[in-house]
Amino acid sequence: MQAKKRYLTLFSAGACLILLFCFGGIQVPLSRRGPSRRDDHSLTGYHPGARWRRFPGSLQPFSSWEHDQSDDHNEHISPRQKRDANSGVYTGKRCRMDSCFDFSLCARNGFKVYVYPQQKGEKMSESYQNILSSIEGSRFYTPDPGQACLFVLSLDTLDRDQLSPQYVHNLKAKIQSLPLWNGGRNHIIFNLYSGTWPDYTEDLGFDIGLAMLAKASISTENFRPKFDVSIPLFSKDHPRTGGERGYLKHNTIPPFRKYMLVFKGKRYLTGIGSDTRNALYHVHNSDDVVLLTTCKHGKDWQKHKDARCDKDNTEYDKYDYREMLYNSTFCLVPRGRRLGSFRFLEALQAACVPVMLSNGWELPFSEIIDWNTAAVIGDERLLLQIPSTVRSIHQDQILSLRQQTQFLWEAYFNSVEKIVLTTLEIIQDRVLQHTSRSNLMWNSLPGGLFTLPQYSTYLGEFPFYYAKLGIKPYPKFTAIIHVVTPLVSQSQPVMKLLVAVAKSQHCAQVIVLWNCDKPLPAKHRWPPTSVPVIVIEGESKLISSRFLPYDTIPTDAVLSLDEDTVLSTTEVDFAFTVWQSFPDRIVGYPARSHFWDSNKERWGYTSKWTNDYSMVLTGAAIYHKYYHYLYTTYLPASLKTMVDQMSNCEDILMNFLVSSVSKLPPIKVTQKKQYKETMMGQSSRASRWADPDHFAQRQTCMNKFASWFGTMPLVHSQMRLDPVLFKDQVSILRKKYRDIERL
Repeated sequence: MQAKKRYLTLFSAGACLILLFCFGGIQVPLSRRGPSRRDDHSLTGYHPGARWRRFPGSLQPFSSWEHDQSDDHNEHISPRQKRDANSGVYTGKRCRMDSCFDFSLCARNGFKVYVYPQQKGEKMSESYQNILSSIEGSRFYTPDPGQACLFVLSLDTLDRDQLSPQYVHNLKAKIQSLPLWNGGRNHIIFNLYSGTWPDYTEDLGFDIGLAMLAKASISTENFRPKFDVSIPLFSKDHPRTGGERGYLKHNTIPPFRKYMLVFKGKRYLTGIGSDTRNALYHVHNSDDVVLLTTCKHGKDWQKHKDARCDKDNTEYDKYDYREMLYNSTFCLVPRGRRLGSFRFLEALQAACVPVMLSNGWELPFSEIIDWNTAAVIGDERLLLQIPSTVRSIHQDQILSLRQQTQFLWEAYFNSVEKIVLTTLEIIQDRVLQHTSRSNLMWNSLPGGLFTLPQYSTYLGEFPFYYAKLGIKPYPKFTAIIHVVTPLVSQSQPVMKLLVAVAKSQHCAQVIVLWNCDKPLPAKHRWPPTSVPVIVIEGESKLISSRFLPYDTIPTDAVLSLDEDTVLSTTEVDFAFTVWQSFPDRIVGYPARSHFWDSNKERWGYTSKWTNDYSMVLTGAAIYHKYYHYLYTTYLPASLKTMVDQMSNCEDILMNFLVSSVSKLPPIKVTQKKQYKETMMGQSSRASRWADPDHFAQRQTCMNKFASWFGTMPLVHSQMRLDPVLFKDQVSILRKKYRDIERL
């Protein structure tokens, strides 16, 4: 009887519970554990008992994150999320390329960049003007917004410090009124300074929407990976193009300098950024660790001076900053008011290994650069350990770090143009992921700006990585003979040249580029050869067409020849053998040089026979076929048009390009002394070489090219490579290239 009562009681209680559940009186949790912070972050607006949201139709592409949350959910977000939502910088904080970037705009015309026209009356800093000029002079620029994949504002957004004279007011309204703004999608905003005294936040003072940020001093907390780009802080005096070379002229072994660790800069007595610099005196020893600070900055520094200020100021004035910079192994780069510092680029240029003390700073171009190979990343909280840490670094590693600082400085940081182009190339790699660069391309010579993945994504296709990959270039070459005069006789120099080149054991094929106004000669007019001879008629008849990346070139090496060049088979064989050891350079015979004319204050060009040279003309030279692709795609149309109009200087321009990429001189090989006279006496081009106008044009070209490159990339050399036993008083039978001495 008692058992029946217990069962009846349990049944009644169970029925009551079921009824309560059906009418919503009890809410059952989804799991044994409550929702964590990670769950709240991923399921925005979740609360116990909430139903799954109903989505009408299919998901809308490129929907912004902030539109995914309905108003009634806002009351459930955290205070930090509310603060971020109210801040103009972080409205699209969770933006990534797949959610806030419209890839379809890039599918039509590739990666093209449009710069808004400058509005009348709008002030613009010199630095921002340099940024826009660099974009407009690049191969990415398009004046048609309908063809653009990326948009850049003409409104100056570099300095968003309200106390700065460069601050642009009412920027929010001006940007929102732009017809192409589209919420910021596919836009990039450049910024160097954000926030103002006393906290210097990263707020730009306007809503960037879905735009990408190319920002200096950006924190890892606010940096949106694979969407924003961290750029270096650079001064208004940073050159627009060219830029200075690094200061490491030669390696010293052991690689130690006068000082081990140095710093010289302001000491902030109060406010953000003051903690680290205020503590530097603890590790300063006035010997090999020299860390100097001064209180003398700002109008009212004396009001805040402390007991150390007078001593610090006196010590500060004893040392010359440049002398310290160039004579130190390591340079401390502590944070200032903002995370970034000018000391960063100064240390890179001086080959002084940067020691970073700026916790939370997303280092410049961190997406592509491995900073562990060029800098020491310290911790502000462990300042006292920094001296012992840098002393423990082995001298081999110091040498490696120092060399990498020079590479990175010259590849990506020594001009505004390179900073801007690196930014654009990073974004292009994100858009065209199937042809993006590898880590090795970005972090080894010649760098990502000269290694175009549109040419190939395989490292073995480039002339720079053979040694790293343990491979050799293809052991054959393709000869390209540039013909501009009609074929009237079988005894013309071009016929003899074709036969001599085709006899080379390394020749795979010969391409005759017919840029003559006369019709192509019949096939039987060409001499019989043991290798294929392909005749290509130049459609445009322009001289730059000799450097087009023809699909009919199957080999890595290209032997470029003028029609009136006189070379023997032995000379061709020897030049190619030399090139196989220097595949990233031009190797050949006719050498020329450049010099600085101090009277005219311009670059000069000389063809005098001396032991010094800086160019090897492409009338008889071997180089890698990748340079054809670079010449066609990397160089601006203005330079190529200039060359085509004059029918001159294409060989000089190619030398500028190759030296700019390799940072090395060309290689001159053994050459017969009468080479120049022979050429000038055999063809219709003789008058051209003797024409003073031709020589004057080449002088003009030198200066035009140097102006575009922003510097003089040509490098002088006095090295000539001869065959073993060349001119030695031994039996001719012991010499491999014996015919060269008979020429």
